[in-house]
Amino acid sequence: MAAFIRLILFLLIAEALFYLLLRVYLRSLRRERLEETWDQRHPSLPGNTPARREFVRRSMIGFDKTLKSRLLLLVFVLPNLAVMGIIYWVNWQ
Repeated sequence: MAAFIRLILFLLIAEALFYLLLRVYLRSLRRERLEETWDQRHPSLPGNTPARREFVRRSMIGFDKTLKSRLLLLVFVLPNLAVMGIIYWVNWQ
């Protein structure tokens, strides 16, 4: 039983780390895309202007409600289902 608890604990820590890394990566991709959109719409305002920062900040507010962000929570679900399926298959077959 202690080994099972250690496995679950290790799995949750690995999932949390992977989730955070993926979240940072997806947010940086979105932020880059927004910055490129700003640069295309406003070629006369190059660089990191306050208006550009405000545009990116306002556009990133709704990122957590997107499907891509919500699907990221599957990082916690799928490995747990796989481990439970393997445990069931090994012990009760």
